[in-house]
Amino acid sequence: MPVTGVHAGGHKGKRSDALKGSQSRPGPHKGSRPTPHPGSTKSTGATGTTKTTGKTDTTDTTHSTRSAPSTETRAATRAGPHPFRPLAALFSAGLASRSAGLASRLSLALLKATALELAILAGHLLLYPSGITQERRPTPVQPPPDAPRLPADHRPPVLLLHGFIDNRSVFVLLRRALAQEGGRRVESLNYSPLTCDIRAAAELLGRHVEELCERTGHTRVDVVGHSLGGLIARYYAQRLGGDVRIRTLVTLGTPHSGTRVVPLADAHPIVRQMRPGSDVIEELKEPAPGCRTQFVSFWSDLDQIMTPLETACVDHPDLVAQNVRVTGIGHLALPVHPAVANGIRQALDLAHPGTDAKGAPNGVTVA
Repeated sequence: MPVTGVHAGGHKGKRSDALKGSQSRPGPHKGSRPTPHPGSTKSTGATGTTKTTGKTDTTDTTHSTRSAPSTETRAATRAGPHPFRPLAALFSAGLASRSAGLASRLSLALLKATALELAILAGHLLLYPSGITQERRPTPVQPPPDAPRLPADHRPPVLLLHGFIDNRSVFVLLRRALAQEGGRRVESLNYSPLTCDIRAAAELLGRHVEELCERTGHTRVDVVGHSLGGLIARYYAQRLGGDVRIRTLVTLGTPHSGTRVVPLADAHPIVRQMRPGSDVIEELKEPAPGCRTQFVSFWSDLDQIMTPLETACVDHPDLVAQNVRVTGIGHLALPVHPAVANGIRQALDLAHPGTDAKGAPNGVTVA
């Protein structure tokens, strides 16, 4: 049988002249190894094929560039596929699908929360001028000292305290919800947007609380503070003896441990006091044994002002506090959304909202 050579491309080619000359000579017996002639050798570097041509016979030798499989590889091949590989592949596919679904739901929730924040901001800008001045309170007529008095309502009055560069107009909806459905006396306090010290604002709050107790005949009040307002009220209750007057303090998106958002805003002194590690934040970390105020903190998982999000939780060993997670809304929606208002009303209805875990809400899902 004629022998053909193998070129670099791997196709059969024509017989060489050396082969033609060697056909007339008797070849080796069957089963014997051909003796290579020390003649010419042709190597092709592209495929690693070596062609050796002798006068009596031709031997084609092809070297593979792949290394020989190891003993473990050959054993695994003979044994078949690993029994856990299908399970691992199924688990990986399920995890990837769940991750994609979670990311999609989170993106949709964030988009909805952002749209709601923008709508609330637009509405708040329209109402902002109406809340610049302090609300009008009628001057009570002082009865004679010996005049008989009716017992005061068992529910203490509620005082609302707004956040940074804001005013009482942010509580229009919350005030209506607490007054109509809860039957409470609700008032709000404005502090100047030019306030540069949380301590000074806390002293102002203390004077107003004393005046409110005198007007209503109550010895204690409940306070709801949004953002910076909650931090001012906490400083008053924890550092200035205000726990004698504040029964329950509800905070909405308050940076209890400080927030790192918008570093460029540090030009304002009160923003620097809201940073982690500031003098005010460090004072609030100090021991507060015997503090009588109950704390309920509402924090949102989509609050872009709280960095990190957990900074809106009250974490102090001496304070009786409950942290309520709100899902699906942002910072501006906390004092506006009816679901949060319902949670606030439930917390204020409890005699001991910080300790009664059965009656107080553990979470509010909005979206």
